[in-house]
Amino acid sequence: MTRFQEREHRQYPEAARLETSRAVYERDYSRLIHSPTFRRLQGKSQVFGAGTGDYYRTRLTHSLEVAQIAREAAKSLLRAYPEVETGQADNPGLVIDPEVVECAAIAHDFGHPPFGHKGEEVLDSILEKLIEEKTLQEAAQTGADPVRLEAIRARMKTKYEHFEGNAHNFRLIMFLEKRENFDGLNLSDAVLLGINKYPFPGTVLKKGMYLHEWEYISQIRGAWGIPDGKKTLEAQLMDLCDDIAYSAHDLEDGIKAGKIEVHEYFLQDPYTLRLIVEKVLTLEDFFWEGWSDEQIRRKAEAVLTEFLRVWKEKMPVCENDYSRTRREVKGYWVSTFVASLGVISDGDWKKVTFVKDGAEDEDLLRTVSVLKSFAWVTMIRDLRVQRLQKRSEWIIRRLWSAFLDPVASKAIIPTDWLQRFEKDQKQARPIWTWEHMVIDYIAGMTDAFAEKIYNELFGLKVGSIYDLD
Repeated sequence: MTRFQEREHRQYPEAARLETSRAVYERDYSRLIHSPTFRRLQGKSQVFGAGTGDYYRTRLTHSLEVAQIAREAAKSLLRAYPEVETGQADNPGLVIDPEVVECAAIAHDFGHPPFGHKGEEVLDSILEKLIEEKTLQEAAQTGADPVRLEAIRARMKTKYEHFEGNAHNFRLIMFLEKRENFDGLNLSDAVLLGINKYPFPGTVLKKGMYLHEWEYISQIRGAWGIPDGKKTLEAQLMDLCDDIAYSAHDLEDGIKAGKIEVHEYFLQDPYTLRLIVEKVLTLEDFFWEGWSDEQIRRKAEAVLTEFLRVWKEKMPVCENDYSRTRREVKGYWVSTFVASLGVISDGDWKKVTFVKDGAEDEDLLRTVSVLKSFAWVTMIRDLRVQRLQKRSEWIIRRLWSAFLDPVASKAIIPTDWLQRFEKDQKQARPIWTWEHMVIDYIAGMTDAFAEKIYNELFGLKVGSIYDLD
């Protein structure tokens, strides 16, 4: 097998059949969009709750938009940088294939739980609390000293792990989805690494992968010779296109919803600017390192001033139609960002980023960051959104409490999940604890399904007992 045939390799051999007439990545694409997980994205929140209105984006429409941006960006980069073509690159991880990038973009949000980032935060806090309780319980039984206490805590973290949307992505793609006689979708290695935004195990980085899936991913990375901590160019491009979509599309939704007003008083409001500064200060992006509060505030003010300038420029062209202007302004920002993408050297690797005069354009990276932060502080922190998030936290925590007891809850968990758990426990190295199986079950729910189960267990019963789960 050549270095570049490794890109098409799959974890499990597949029986030869008529399907082999299709290209490898076409089969990957089909498996992704025909998967139950992909369909469930239509019922998962993007910013506003799924079902809020027929205009606003869900995880499904967001993923499709990211995939379109990523595919076109990949084609553009191939024209400008022929060295990233298959067969021309120095390493299989330094290739940009539009089909692989599109597949990665389609799958990049598979792991998001119900209720958006709030659901992710709550599920992780549940496991953190569980780990601490188990640690203190064993320490009390054994009379552990401080050193042994830390050893117990580390062991519990390895046993129960954590919850994170990107890690759950791979749990779904490589284990929970079912195909023939093996677990997972059995995607090509190139697509798997294209989805891998955080190439670390969760024991090293909180956003990293669960140990079971990391075992195979780390083998691919080693075989390809990818330096530690580096991502394939396809993963980098997918990640950047995700940011581009967030920065433009979430603002469009916010304007449509009336949460963002496009005029000087709103865009230059000192309180809003202060919230953006506070949000930026929580980020760990390298391009903000060393920036003072005042420098960030001035950058935020400049970006929003430019946003207003573009809006005013587009408004008369769009016959003063607010709806047309909203869409044209969104298109302007997406086009601006995509046109600035390039490939530069990154030590012993390469980097997909915004490029200006042959070097990384950190100022444009900061522009994207400001627009994302602006969308966050004006919508996620909105009063009604916060109320919905508080309700979603109660729902998830009570579902967890209902399913936690492995004996009492067996009557209310679907049979196929129980059978899957029993099969897993018979393995020499089981993947699941009961607790993480419950977390994975809840994480796979749509917003509406989580509400339905919650109401059946704790509130007014919804629908009929003959409704299929």
